[in-house]
Amino acid sequence: MPTHAPAPGSGDPLGLHGVVPPVVTAFDADESLDADTTADHARMVVDAGVHGVFPLGTNGEFPLLTPSERDRVVTAVVDEVGGEVPVIAGVGAPSTRQTVAHAEHAASVGADGVVVVTPFYYPLDGTAAVEHYRRVAAAVDCPVYVYHIPSKTGNELSLETLAALAEIDTLAGVKDSSKDVPWLGQAVDAHPELTFLAGSDSLLAPGLDVGCAGLVSAVANVAPELVVGLYEAYDEGDRERARARQSTVYEVRAALKRGPYMAGVKAALGLRGFDAGPLRSPLRGLDDDDRAALEADLADLGLL
Repeated sequence: MPTHAPAPGSGDPLGLHGVVPPVVTAFDADESLDADTTADHARMVVDAGVHGVFPLGTNGEFPLLTPSERDRVVTAVVDEVGGEVPVIAGVGAPSTRQTVAHAEHAASVGADGVVVVTPFYYPLDGTAAVEHYRRVAAAVDCPVYVYHIPSKTGNELSLETLAALAEIDTLAGVKDSSKDVPWLGQAVDAHPELTFLAGSDSLLAPGLDVGCAGLVSAVANVAPELVVGLYEAYDEGDRERARARQSTVYEVRAALKRGPYMAGVKAALGLRGFDAGPLRSPLRGLDDDDRAALEADLADLGLL
């Protein structure tokens, strides 16, 4: 358990804390799912010292997978690292019915918890959101974590809706990628029973300052040792070293944002010797110029 870093929520049976990367989904050259390499990436970050893994988040390209592919990813990751660190599987979908199906599968193969992104595409009011999470929670015997990313879903949870969600017995925490620091700070203060996970590399050390117990970091997919070092420094009470690591994370984050959306993470993994294959269409990879610039940036940062 943490020493100086914030503790997980009192109602979180997993006690989630530390670095929990949103691990990538690997594809072959023809964009077919490569479940073995997907599991290998989870193994890579676990061996680097992360405290949990989150398959099928945004970095896992979950909206681009078929339902059966999503289930295969969860099975592969649980089989590889389950029992070593908590595996919290992304199961969210636009419909409650499909979300429940994914949650039931994840629980059946041994995922420790499920992460449920707010339903997307259609606008959702608070009443519908609460009913959605109630039905998912009722379907599985494992903790449920809310994934709040309104920039992608179009659905923002109010603090009032969060208070209603917190009444669900097995709702254990929130992965917040809103980048709305006042919202996050108020949510943390109001709900000591919930675990909060900072969901943006721009807010790792600041997220810990606000009270987040864990860090869901895309940079940790590429350089897990950097983000683990940030968390460990913070937990040891060395805020100066933690903030220095955060400054490096800012630079890595900027480098990874070069080129098309999300292309930087897999390109950087390849440059560091881990081939996760292409992004799945319509997402596309870096061109030669951007790849060369990324390589130079990572070399300057001591990551190559």
